[in-house]
Amino acid sequence: MEIINNLLFGFEHALSLNNLLFCATGCVVGMLVGLLPGLGPLATISLLLPLTFSLPPQGALIMLAGIYYGAQYGDNVSAITMKIPHASSIVACIDGYQMTLKGKTGVALFTAGVSSFIGGTVAIIVLASFAPVLSNVALLFGPVEYCALVLFGFVCVSFVTTGSVLDGLAMCFVGVLLGQVGSDIETGGPRFTMDIVSLTDGIQLVSIALGCFGIAEITKNLDNNEKRSPFNGPIKLIPTWPEFKRIFPSALRGSVVGSILGIMPGGGPVMAQFAAYAVDKKLSKYRHEIGQGAIEGVAGQAAADEAAARTSFIPLMSLGIPENAVMALMMAAFIINGIQPGPQMITKHPDLFWGLVASMWIGNCFLLLLNVPLVRIWLSVFKIKYSSLFPAILFFCCIGTYSINNNINDIYTTATFGVFGYIFLRFKLDPAPLILGFILGPMLEENFRRAMLISRGSFATFVTHPISAVLVGLVSLFFAWQVISFFLDQRKRRAQGPAQAQVAETPAE
Repeated sequence: MEIINNLLFGFEHALSLNNLLFCATGCVVGMLVGLLPGLGPLATISLLLPLTFSLPPQGALIMLAGIYYGAQYGDNVSAITMKIPHASSIVACIDGYQMTLKGKTGVALFTAGVSSFIGGTVAIIVLASFAPVLSNVALLFGPVEYCALVLFGFVCVSFVTTGSVLDGLAMCFVGVLLGQVGSDIETGGPRFTMDIVSLTDGIQLVSIALGCFGIAEITKNLDNNEKRSPFNGPIKLIPTWPEFKRIFPSALRGSVVGSILGIMPGGGPVMAQFAAYAVDKKLSKYRHEIGQGAIEGVAGQAAADEAAARTSFIPLMSLGIPENAVMALMMAAFIINGIQPGPQMITKHPDLFWGLVASMWIGNCFLLLLNVPLVRIWLSVFKIKYSSLFPAILFFCCIGTYSINNNINDIYTTATFGVFGYIFLRFKLDPAPLILGFILGPMLEENFRRAMLISRGSFATFVTHPISAVLVGLVSLFFAWQVISFFLDQRKRRAQGPAQAQVAETPAE
């Protein structure tokens, strides 16, 4: 009953005219971005972040969330019609494109749309049920517990990063160092500014995000010189009744799988769609058809993808710990708008929290109405040449960055991080842990100083507090496991070395 009351409270805020417009704008922009190869939700949120500064916090966050799950919808369209996938629609290419080859493009798109709606609805119920529970637990946190939680957040880097754990931790450390640039939080004195006046206020988070994700993504797309051809095939939408009966069980299975994996560190939409596909291949009555254009191969993964996109907000909004790169960027959006995601978010900003949750379901309805019937209009986006598109994107980036402080130096900083972002891409270094380190570093410093003041400099305070002791124990176990794994790998390689040498020396008969 309490959940229903909370959701009604959220709908009261989300259904205001302004928030409806922000939600619809986010969904449409996300849809368009999902169709464009190369520009995923991560790059788009970073590119559009500066443009939300003038909006009210609730509207800005509703719009950015709409861009995120709208892009999840759009990904499926390009994957099904033209076999052009983003990271979150790789599985849609398998059966979705096979259905297109069989002349069932419309049915595949309808299935993806309805399944995404089911997945999103189930995930919102999970989000409304579990986020407040976690937040109530987290209210027990003080500076000591927060400090341990931030350390645990650094461990989550190993799940967030797409590269090795060592690379992820190194990037996170660089982010922590960048977070120290500016003024000391207690004395106010400048530190690590190299006597550059513009660095006295620190480095802007949006400059790092925009450079490392947005501009780096644009330069990568220009490097690839990709060629696209618009889709012109037939689109007949409504499935037959037997096809309807095959969609719902698969969509429900995908919703459950996606909702669970969305909460898990390192889960998120990509892992969820693969897991849902594997579950369907095991449990579906028509599993022998999956991979050859089966409707289950579209329904399950689409539901899981959308469910995971929404439940990944649970760790962020209840604990303040982002569990993937997009959530790290959303955390930046929360902080820039003056909202600290975490245990006290629901009590301090109930209108924003429940309004955002309710807007997700409203966005779900928008996407269902906009996505399928108007799909041919959306596909006309492919007719725009990227060589015409990217100068406009860069222009708006510069305006957005400049608008933060009306300072030309912010544009230079963004361009500098754009160069670094491109280098990171070339060396396959994931910038997401850097953003995470940049956000969590100052939090760690602030809570560590408070914890030391309260305990009069005793480090024992981290093991005498139960919650802190558990978190520190988990962090210690993680590092111990990494060290043990390293030595086990070395031992395995040494054991394989002589055997391989012996095989190489054995003459062929």
